[in-house]
Amino acid sequence: MDLFEKLLQDKGPLGQHAYIDDNFYMFPKLEGEIKPRMTFKGKEVLTWSLNNYLGLANHPEIRKVDADAAAEWGLGYPMGARMMTGNSVHHEQLERELADFVSKEDAMLLNFGYQGIMSVIDALVDRKDVIVYDAEDHACIIDGLRMHMGKRFVYPHNDIDNLQKQLVRAEKLTKETGGGILVITEGVFGMSGNMGNLKDIVALKEKFNFRLLVDDAHGFGTMGASGAGAGEEQGVQDGIDIYFSTFAKSMASIGAFIAGEKTIIDHLRYNVRSQIFAKSLPMPLVIGNLKRLELLRSKPELKENLWKVVNAIQTGFKENGFNIGTTQSPVTPVFLHGDGGLYEAANMVKDLRNNMNIFCSMIVYPVVPKGVIMLRIIPTAVHTQDDVTETIEAFKNIKGKLAAGEYRKAGVEGAIVHN
Repeated sequence: MDLFEKLLQDKGPLGQHAYIDDNFYMFPKLEGEIKPRMTFKGKEVLTWSLNNYLGLANHPEIRKVDADAAAEWGLGYPMGARMMTGNSVHHEQLERELADFVSKEDAMLLNFGYQGIMSVIDALVDRKDVIVYDAEDHACIIDGLRMHMGKRFVYPHNDIDNLQKQLVRAEKLTKETGGGILVITEGVFGMSGNMGNLKDIVALKEKFNFRLLVDDAHGFGTMGASGAGAGEEQGVQDGIDIYFSTFAKSMASIGAFIAGEKTIIDHLRYNVRSQIFAKSLPMPLVIGNLKRLELLRSKPELKENLWKVVNAIQTGFKENGFNIGTTQSPVTPVFLHGDGGLYEAANMVKDLRNNMNIFCSMIVYPVVPKGVIMLRIIPTAVHTQDDVTETIEAFKNIKGKLAAGEYRKAGVEGAIVHN
């Protein structure tokens, strides 16, 4: 079969829905300044879909530093990979300050979070080693696991008893291969909002010999007394061997980093292929991220404001009978019952965006079970109590319509937007 013919026959789990009008459900265009209220399809919408937890994306101090750095350095500097010609004192300064912030000996910059953690996993293990991972780990981790040539065992989300069983299997295997064990979990899971059970996982080190890699993309800047993440929140930061976070969430920027023992970070500098063979992180991003980290440290009110909004909206949902699952973080999923499938969910989101001017993300089967529609709310420090009140009222409205079957009545045609 011709390669392209095969691709057109099997379009993939998301591609099969490409016939639905683009730029509404998929690839939507939010326009205007980055803030809670932006423009969508020519109308102002209250937006709960931006990973801008601390409101830094449009902070005036950040905007000035970003602009000044771009004017001074341009987007091309430094030219080349870090190992060859792309290093600078500013890159090294950012690494030192990140390591200090998360209480680790050293840190290493990554150009992107997704490709970065994939390459880190590849550099940490070989075919003799076993990886044990949480079933709800992010897609970037799963893609990293696909490159692993050794065995990997999965445990149900946060199931510590099952994790122990997988560690027993892993130890038995590594005794034969002479390899080691890497456990991978997340600090905060981006869909459910609950934390990885880091405290109990770290406690298992007393019984098993393994190293722990934690992806704390949603915990960095939002969790813990200083914002150093879920490990700090649970009092086990020292038990995390490799700490990873992206700059794309609380920092509202581009890039990522890993942190840990200096000897291990040094090893990774010479073995993480996505960095060795890639151009260095551009200087304006490095300078901008230094400023963002400074604000994380010097302006605790940013995190305090975030949690005021988080507590207000999560309390509001619960008081009005909504199921927000087991979230322990700013990530706020709202679970609704809908047995009308994709089109029922699409009709509901169409109503929410077009008629109530609320923009949030929709998640349906197979990410959640059949019969469940999940709407994910991402609060930020720059949302207000009025935003919360307006959103709760809109959700009460759609919940009533959903229960009355109104979103099923429109059928397939009503769910497809062609405006």
